[in-house]
Amino acid sequence: MQLRSLSSLDEIAHNDDILRIFVMACGVKNVKLSVIGLSCLQKLISHDAVAPSALKEILSTLKEHGEIADETVQLKTLQTILLIFQSRLQPDNEESMAHALGICLQLLENNRSSDSVRNTAAATFRQAVALIFDHVVQAESLPAGRFGSGGYISRTNSVTSDVNRNINRLESLELEFISGGSSLTRDNLTRSGKLGLCLLEDLTTLAAGGSAIWLRVNSIQRSFALDLLEFILSNYVVLFRTLTPFEQVLRHQICSLLMTSLRTNSEIEGEAGEPYFRRLVLRSVAHIIRLYSSSLTTESEVFLSMLVRVIALDLPLWHRILVLEILRGFCVEARTLRVLFQNFDMQPHNSNVVEGMVKALARVVSSVQYLETGEESLAAVAGMFSSKAKGVEWSLDNDASNVAVLVASEAHAITLAIEGLLGVVFTVATLTDEAVGDGEIESPRSDPSREGTGITAYLCMSMVDSMWLIILDALSLILTKSQGEAIVLEILKGYQAFTQACGVLRSVEPLNSFLASLCKFTICIPNEAEKRSVILSPGSRRFDQLIDQGEGLVLTPKNVQALRTLFNIAHRLQNVLGPSWVLVLETLSALDRVIHSPHASTQEVSTAVPKLTRDSSVQYSDFNILSSLNSQIFESSASMHVSAVQSLLSALRQLSRQCMAATLSSNGMTPNQKIGSISFSVERIISILVNNLHRVEPIWDEVVSHFLELADSSNPQLQNMALGALDKSIIAVLGSDQFQENAPSKSVDASNDQIDHSSLRSLEFAVISPLNDLYSLSQSIDVRAGSLKILLHVLERHGEKLRHSWQKILEMLRSVAQAPEKDLITLGFQSLRVIMNDGLSYIPADCLHECIDVTGAYSAQKTELNISLTAIGLLWTATDFIVKGILHKTAEKLEADQSNYEECEETASNFHKQVTNVTDLSNTVNHDKLLFPVFSLLQKLGADERPEVRNSAIRMLFQTLGSHGHKLSTSMWEYCLWNYVFATLDRVSQSAATSSKDEWQGKELGIHKGKAVHMLIHHSRNTAQKQWDETLVLVLGGIARILRSFFPLLRSLKNFQSGWESLLVFVKNSIVNGSKEVALAAINCLQSTVVSHSPNGNLPITYMKSILDIYEVVLQKSPNSSDHVTSKVKQEILHSLGELYLQAQGMFDDGMYMQLLLIIDFATKEAKTTNNNFEAEYGHLPPLQRTILEIIPLLRPAPHLNSMWVLLLEKLLHYLPSADPLLDDNKNDPKPIGNSNHIPDKGEAVISMVKLESSIMANSTYNLFAEKLVSVLVDLFLQAPAMEKYSIFSDVIQGLGRCMTTRRDDPDGSLWRLAVDGFHRILIEDVTNPAFGTDLPSIRSSRIHVWKEVADVYELFLVGHCGRALPSSVLSTTALHANESLEINILDILGDKILRSQTDVPLDILQRLVCTLDRCASRTCCLPLETVENMPSHCSRFSLTCLQKLFSLSSYDISTWNLTSSEVGKIAMSVLMTRCDFILRKFLTDEKELGDRSLPPARVEEVIFVLQELAHLVIHPETVSSFPLHPYLKEGASEENLRRSHLLVLFPSFCELVISRESRVRELVRVLLRLITAQLGIQKLEPTS
Repeated sequence: MQLRSLSSLDEIAHNDDILRIFVMACGVKNVKLSVIGLSCLQKLISHDAVAPSALKEILSTLKEHGEIADETVQLKTLQTILLIFQSRLQPDNEESMAHALGICLQLLENNRSSDSVRNTAAATFRQAVALIFDHVVQAESLPAGRFGSGGYISRTNSVTSDVNRNINRLESLELEFISGGSSLTRDNLTRSGKLGLCLLEDLTTLAAGGSAIWLRVNSIQRSFALDLLEFILSNYVVLFRTLTPFEQVLRHQICSLLMTSLRTNSEIEGEAGEPYFRRLVLRSVAHIIRLYSSSLTTESEVFLSMLVRVIALDLPLWHRILVLEILRGFCVEARTLRVLFQNFDMQPHNSNVVEGMVKALARVVSSVQYLETGEESLAAVAGMFSSKAKGVEWSLDNDASNVAVLVASEAHAITLAIEGLLGVVFTVATLTDEAVGDGEIESPRSDPSREGTGITAYLCMSMVDSMWLIILDALSLILTKSQGEAIVLEILKGYQAFTQACGVLRSVEPLNSFLASLCKFTICIPNEAEKRSVILSPGSRRFDQLIDQGEGLVLTPKNVQALRTLFNIAHRLQNVLGPSWVLVLETLSALDRVIHSPHASTQEVSTAVPKLTRDSSVQYSDFNILSSLNSQIFESSASMHVSAVQSLLSALRQLSRQCMAATLSSNGMTPNQKIGSISFSVERIISILVNNLHRVEPIWDEVVSHFLELADSSNPQLQNMALGALDKSIIAVLGSDQFQENAPSKSVDASNDQIDHSSLRSLEFAVISPLNDLYSLSQSIDVRAGSLKILLHVLERHGEKLRHSWQKILEMLRSVAQAPEKDLITLGFQSLRVIMNDGLSYIPADCLHECIDVTGAYSAQKTELNISLTAIGLLWTATDFIVKGILHKTAEKLEADQSNYEECEETASNFHKQVTNVTDLSNTVNHDKLLFPVFSLLQKLGADERPEVRNSAIRMLFQTLGSHGHKLSTSMWEYCLWNYVFATLDRVSQSAATSSKDEWQGKELGIHKGKAVHMLIHHSRNTAQKQWDETLVLVLGGIARILRSFFPLLRSLKNFQSGWESLLVFVKNSIVNGSKEVALAAINCLQSTVVSHSPNGNLPITYMKSILDIYEVVLQKSPNSSDHVTSKVKQEILHSLGELYLQAQGMFDDGMYMQLLLIIDFATKEAKTTNNNFEAEYGHLPPLQRTILEIIPLLRPAPHLNSMWVLLLEKLLHYLPSADPLLDDNKNDPKPIGNSNHIPDKGEAVISMVKLESSIMANSTYNLFAEKLVSVLVDLFLQAPAMEKYSIFSDVIQGLGRCMTTRRDDPDGSLWRLAVDGFHRILIEDVTNPAFGTDLPSIRSSRIHVWKEVADVYELFLVGHCGRALPSSVLSTTALHANESLEINILDILGDKILRSQTDVPLDILQRLVCTLDRCASRTCCLPLETVENMPSHCSRFSLTCLQKLFSLSSYDISTWNLTSSEVGKIAMSVLMTRCDFILRKFLTDEKELGDRSLPPARVEEVIFVLQELAHLVIHPETVSSFPLHPYLKEGASEENLRRSHLLVLFPSFCELVISRESRVRELVRVLLRLITAQLGIQKLEPTS
């Protein structure tokens, strides 16, 4: 109730009654009440509800309770004491402090206390000590917190991690100490400080085995006191470094204690000899050395010396292991090791304690080779490292034997020694990195020439110099004997770290030694022991992978890890390795051979061990990864310094040279290995070059010089290797960014003006010069060919980037053209072709002449024909480029004076001399002058002895002039015309005239049956003259092209007329005396000029006449032979004439046209007399006659030449045959056409018989010509103007009539049929479309004469040649039907088209035409009956058709009736009545004569036809007037009855026919009589009913 009345803790604290209640409860000596009372006191203390003045009373109560034998009370007592130290009641005077601590120690040392009480008492005392010293730090205003982690530093899973962790720990320790404020020590202590000092002194005394006066304790366990001292030393460093009293206690008391405890000169007994106590002593010593060596230098030196000596003493193994753990701890702590080395090893008056420590560790490591259980120990060591790597504590089995325990202990000691050495290694590496970070040493990525100048750098160098050999021996020993993955990996990490540190520190000897040692472990064939070690190793999981040496090389996991370590070192130290690169490269070369060996393999590595730079992609094999790492070393050279790259190249070159030298001896590697090493060096040199293109100048000479050395070797493999490498190198350099500004396509900006052109020039020379050196200096054909291949690649890929080396390139190519080897010339020409096709635009101006000159050299070489031909083709490209340059010149430059071209002539004549004055001061090319060397070169090649070369040159010369002539000036044309065109013509024609006509034999192919077998040569090329003729044809073709394209321009040149005349003379001679090909080319030369320029009036008439004169002379002088050559030439001339007239007819006058016709006439007559009848036998015209027929339609006179129509048609009519074939040859005595009364006299008949035999063959061929000519004649006639047409109309009709009469002699021929068709075409055209002006007197008289000729032709042809009987063997049935149809068609045209049309035909002509039809219709009735019976049916049908036409002409048809038809009807009716009366009377007469015999069917059919037609005939009333009838019959009859008046005329005949025996006749007569009675009005009388 009293507690509830108090409102705050303060009031409770000042109320003594409350505290007294609980104290009294504790004093009852009742356990239950004591526990309750102590619990209440704890609550009050924890809530600060007890006044500090009550501490003494509480401590007294606690002391009494501590003596109670009850465990619960004792534990409650210890809890209360701990709460006192944790609260504000913590004692601040010596008596209370000692009283409180004494209670804990009393319970700790009481033999009657239970274990739990003693343990709790120890823990409480330890916590109280910590709280006391924490209070001292606070009271002394020192940095808060415990300094360090305290206790022993535990091992992690790798030494590297230990080093890194301890670095961080010690760095934090230094920072804590520095941040604490004052760095000066002081002597004065606060009251709390004095309490702490007293406690420290008593603990030291107790640890030494004495009695604690202040604590009033006689003794406690020394290990417990020592443990507390170790705790204080490790966690409260700041007290000892700042407060002098504490430092004095440490120096004089604690160090003395530890030195005494460390002594091992006498046997240690009691607690001091126990391992736990020794461990505490060593840990305390370690803390002093680690934390206080700077102030306790002497003591630390003594401690370290004692520790090192312990290793060598014959002490228990566990003792040495404890010492090794301490030494390992020093080694893995970089700051500790640094301080120790600085304070001792680097001080002349101090001993080298660090070096001694390392040696001691090394001795422990090396002792493994002397142990009886060495192999077992090594296996155990590997197992320990493997377990550590996996994070598993290594331990023995519980039932392990003593031997196993011994082996494990030895392995533990060795493991600690190895880790200690690795700790030193990683410490050196860490300190080196720190020096680099502080700028004391340049990073390996920086300038390697700078030496280290800082303290840390000097420290690291000193450490390396003093310890590298010791460390190397120990690590190499373990690495040699160990196969466990984890230990190998850890040692290789040490190798890597120390080697990299040596490289950074520029310690050459240690660096080389470690590299050499590492390389020994990279590639080696394991011996049997190593194989067993791999099998026994815990990390090896594939025991079946050991491959016998004979089966191939197997890379063990150690090899693979060593290689990866080497790669890491090389990457890290690439700038500082220098000469040491050789060691690395030898290993990498061997690795390269292994990777590419089909028999090499790798053992599987345990995945539990993390690999260095292990690729996370599981699909890559070890070989792929190693190969990638191998390549990355050289690819990373781009980030190396130039001097480092040079060192690397030098090392590669040294390696390659060593292998080259080894090829001369039989020792060492096999040839394949030597070549492989050289190949490795070459490939890596290329890789370095490719990755350093941005700074290629300093390394180019080093690279190229080695390639040239290899190319100079006698080994073909090395030569090819060198050439390939040089190719790749040059291509890579030219493709780099440095040469991009040289490319024409790249724009030039302001930044490009800053480029050092002199440097680029020298670089370009340096890149190209090796090719020239290779070709000119090497004696090997393969090497020279290789240099040309490289040049080709350079030009193809980067030719546009070259600027300064073209002169050397062209000189090299010129020398290749003179080489005797075909392959070299081919390769050189490929490069030239690239230049000419793609490179002219970026070749410097002063090299264009040289380029053309080199092309000429390849054209003239005689080793490879195809190259010569292609080189000539390249000149076209050059010319095209030159002409494009001319287009950019101004008009003043285009009009150069004659003096400039005289200079050009001199340049052309000296073309093969080097021309240097072709560019002006501004380096622009004079394109005009460049053309003449090209022309001169082509002209010279045009006289080459090889036909293919000269022909190609000729083509190119004229093709160039023809294509680019419009871009040349007048002066240039005049120069070219006389110096190249006509000069070439003269030279080639002279060569053709003087060449041999002897036949050549082709190339000998072999021998068959003792005789040489030669390749066949075509007959057109089997002599030199024929080949020159071919060249001459090309020249003429070229001249034709020039004239065709530039005739107006050439005509304006000076003296062109004389050149034209000379050309005409040459053409004439070529046609007359030359071969067929030359003659045709000469004709085409003239013809193309006419065709091109005559239509637009560019060809003057004088040139036209000169061409006609040439043709006329040629045709007159051509030999009268029938060979094919002459015929072909004549055909071409005729074609030319036709085309000439067609194109230039506007320029022709009457004289020229008559000359043209005379030329055609001469050719036609000659063709008639000299034709070849071979084709005629098969129904084909000879070629010459076909040509004449082709051009005749083209000769249609122009409108201004209408007067020439008559002449043209007369010429054509003259070519048609006459009625008598012999008359065609009698030119001086022509007979009138159609005059059938002419009878030749006896002399003429004799002459005709003599000529007949010689003209039979010609006549058949000429009829073929006439057949084709008829259609041409008719077409031309129909096109003629009216006046000219009627002037020749009658002659045309006569000519066609002559052709129609050939049916008698050639009934199956086509001539008469074509003539009939043409005859009717002309008549129908004249009848249906009468010409304008036919009413003129002159035309009217001509038409009368024409109609007379028409009547003569119809009368002669129809009466004499139609409807006639022929022998059955003459014509086939089909031909007979065709002829019959043609005859019927003739009658239709005559009866329906001509006689029924409105025409101006005279009446007498109409009378003749009707009478002609009547004569044809009278054949059946006028012939004797015997003849009619044998007459063919077609003859009777023709006669009936003619009779039917008479009926048709007589009948009345209102739709077609006109004046002409009326006149024709009258004439035809009169003739028809007479013919019908004759037919009827003749029928009665013959019927009576025959008696009972019947008449021939033809006669019966004729009578029946007449009777039927008479019944149907209706006539015009006007026609009746001509009938002999009584007037009353005419006047009284109606118009309807008059239309049948013709029946009255024949009534008497009808009356007689009623008695005919032929029933059909009687029936028809009855019908006619009825018609007559109806016309007369006579009705039949009907009988009346």
